[in-house]
Amino acid sequence: MAENDVRSNRCSEGMGYVHCFADKVKRFPGLAGRETWKVGKEDPRRVIHSFKVGIALTLVSLLYLMEPLFNGIGQNAMWAVMTVVVVMEFTVGATLSKGLNRGFGTLLAASLAFLTEYIADAPGRIFRAVFIAIAVFVIGTMTSYVRFIPYIKKNYDYGVLIFLLTFNLITVSSYRIDDVWSIAEDRITTIAIGCAICLVMSILVFPNWSGEDLHNNTISRLEGLANCIQVCVREYFNDSEESTCQDDSSEDPIYKGYKTLLDSKTTDETLALQASWEPRYLRYFHRIPWHQYAKVGAALRYFSYTVVALHGCLQSEIQTPKSIRALYKDSCIRLGEEVSKVLRELANSIRNNRQFSPEMLSNNLNAALQDLNSALKSQPQLVLGSKNGRATNTPIQAVQHHDQKLEEDTRTSSPSVKNIGSSSRLGCRSREHSRELTKKVLRTQLSKIAIVSLEFSEALPFAAFTSLLVEMVAKLDRVMDEVEDLGRMAYFREFEDVENGDKIVVTCEKPKTDIAQNDVPSAGSE
Repeated sequence: MAENDVRSNRCSEGMGYVHCFADKVKRFPGLAGRETWKVGKEDPRRVIHSFKVGIALTLVSLLYLMEPLFNGIGQNAMWAVMTVVVVMEFTVGATLSKGLNRGFGTLLAASLAFLTEYIADAPGRIFRAVFIAIAVFVIGTMTSYVRFIPYIKKNYDYGVLIFLLTFNLITVSSYRIDDVWSIAEDRITTIAIGCAICLVMSILVFPNWSGEDLHNNTISRLEGLANCIQVCVREYFNDSEESTCQDDSSEDPIYKGYKTLLDSKTTDETLALQASWEPRYLRYFHRIPWHQYAKVGAALRYFSYTVVALHGCLQSEIQTPKSIRALYKDSCIRLGEEVSKVLRELANSIRNNRQFSPEMLSNNLNAALQDLNSALKSQPQLVLGSKNGRATNTPIQAVQHHDQKLEEDTRTSSPSVKNIGSSSRLGCRSREHSRELTKKVLRTQLSKIAIVSLEFSEALPFAAFTSLLVEMVAKLDRVMDEVEDLGRMAYFREFEDVENGDKIVVTCEKPKTDIAQNDVPSAGSE
């Protein structure tokens, strides 16, 4: 840290850009090495994928390097190299999507181009040129418009683009070249060879499945949220003062737990789309419902917003005293633990491809809610307002007292003006400065004084924390519904109660956790 400060001072104090640039050049190998090692350590599959791409490029380059293969294909062998560079992706689903789109797009465009050539070859050269221009205009307009259709853009945009490129290439070239069929044949052959090499390397050599990534991501996010809630509730009651002093949110384990989930919408949709191309099936050749995994991710994002708000309670500037929080500590921690257990049970259900028991999870949540309800009813005066006499002034009296103090401070701090004629500018500046000072002090202090003077100000943060816990239980019901639908659509195994030795057949219907029926009072009602 000190070394970086010294370098920045040297660059800013006038040693010149040349020395700074030389310093950066010296440090570049070490930074590049550490970053390269970090990328490979985060996911070793990236190293394997890089070797796979290198091997595929080497194999397809033999079409151009070996004399017999080059004589059979010719200069169009470079199309195979370009195909490998464009089509070879990290996962099997992405490679299949781009490879099949490229192959079908090329084949369909070549067929339509030859049909156009057959029609335009009848009367004469002038008519042929006009017909080709009209065909290029019509196909280009229609193809570009089709790309705006959401379903086409989501699934076949790359294939439509390759179709438009190949059609124009063959159709326009046919006007000047007589043997256009050889060009199209070589292009189709080389693209097929390139796609075949990509598919073989992706599927047969250490395959990376998009569906497997989506499956594992869903499990890790469920467990990450469970850990976030557990740590958040415990820190609120145990280490609240230490947690509020943490300014670097990037090092906060709670923040790390839900950060990736908040930004996962695009990733989940992309992985679900790529996984739909993969030839992976369940028992009895049922398709895996990858789109349902995306719905589970959407429900988790909706649930995580409450976790973010719960985390914000730890960093609030106004905190409820520990003596009051200790009275409800056990009930709140139990509710947080039950929510974490439900999330971990859902993660295990997806990991082991088995259904869960909604009745058991709902009963445990209801018991924890009733426990919190009893704790809140036992000490209602502590939640509704502080009776310890620490805040006796009303907000209006506090503001008036603060205004009088400000006025006295302004009178004593304003300088006495002796020479009015010679210091008019200084007088104006001093008055403006005093006004700005008064406004600044009012803006920064008025709201705090008004809030602290409220009799129930100490109870508000805890009331917000408790209400977020109850809201979390309500939103958890949606996550349970989506995971239950996933188990039904993916034909998960039936749930078995290992402790009791009973086999429970789980149906799609389950009792809802009705928060209103639990009779948990809010912080502002008797």
